[in-house]
Formats: sequence, C-alpha cells, structure tokens
Amino acid sequence: MAEAVANVARRVNATVEEGKDTLDLSNCKLINFPDGVFKILKSVSDNIRVITLADNEMKSISSKLFSTFTQLRELDVRGNVLTKLPDIVGEMEHLTSINLADNSFSIFPDKLSEIATLERINLEGNGITEIPVEKLSDMPALKWLNVKSNPLDSNTQSALQSPHSFETEC
Repeated sequence: MAEAVANVARRVNATVEEGKDTLDLSNCKLINFPDGVFKILKSVSDNIRVITLADNEMKSISSKLFSTFTQLRELDVRGNVLTKLPDIVGEMEHLTSINLADNSFSIFPDKLSEIATLERINLEGNGITEIPVEKLSDMPALKWLNVKSNPLDSNTQSALQSPHSFETEC
C-alpha cells in the first residue's frame, strides 16, 4: 500500500513540477481519486488536459474530479469497476474523448450525450444492453462509438446498423 501511495505522489509531483498537461495515475491500485491530489493540483488544475486512471480498482468517480479539472479533454478510466458517472460529467465543455472500456456499466451513462464536444466514446467490455442511439445521433461532435463485447439487445443492435454521423464498433 505504501508503495502505491508513493507512486501516486511521484506522478502527481512530476505533473506539477514539470508543468505537464497530463496526469497518469494508471496501475496505482486506486479505489478512488485521492482527495489529497486535488489539493496538490489545485494550482495547475486548469492546465490538466488528460487524466488516465486506467487499470485501478475504482468503483466510482467523484464529481469533484469534473468540477476541479474543467479544462479536461481526455479521460481514460478503462479497467476499473465503475457502474456510473456523476451527473456533472454532462457539464464538461472541453471533453473530446472518454474511455470507459472494461468496467461494470450496465446502463449507458446518459449524461455523456449532453457533452457537445465529445468525439470518442469507448464502452467496450461492459454489461450495457441499450444505447440511446437517437441521442447520440444528435451529438454534434461524435465521430466514434465502441460498444463491442456488450450484451446489446436486438433493437439496439439494429439501430446501430443504420448509417449514422459517427462510426460504430459493435
């Protein structure tokens, strides 16, 4: 455990000291986003464009992540055990890519369809049965949706086969 904490501290300090726009906390055995990290990154939070929290053990993401990192462009949380996203995700004005692959979502995170800038959504390897195809079709920037390895119902599969303004992998 101490090694995991030290690893997080090293990565966070490197982000601050080197003025990076990326925070990579993948493979850190995190069960949530550490509160202390918010304090350390407060002064540079507007500079952070990419956050990777892949391959941890996170069951949820705090709404504080989205209210703190308002300039976020990419979020990668693949390989966790997430079942939902906080509603505030719908208020992200700059998010272009979200990777939610290999989590535990059983329903599509509806708030994603409210993000006008979102271009890429990866939901591969979850337990989702229905996708709000009409809402996704109304998203102005959406270019790519990956829903492979989900138990999609037949209506959703049919709807995804129709031509859309975005590319679909299912």
